[in-house]
Amino acid sequence: MIFSVNNMTCGGCVRSITKAIQAADPKASVSADLETRHVAVETSLRTDEIQALLAKAGYEARPLAG
Repeated sequence: MIFSVNNMTCGGCVRSITKAIQAADPKASVSADLETRHVAVETSLRTDEIQALLAKAGYEARPLAG
């Protein structure tokens, strides 16, 4: 799953996002591109679950096609 996270601006944001997702799914793979502000997630969690986790951490995640 790929998400657009417009308010992800630094490495600290990436760490916070990764921590939020891996707290719910320790086996999740999270990679982020600060230039495009996209986050790719491989997980058993649903899209809405990831969005809720990131919202709780202070990030608005919008799923992208693909």
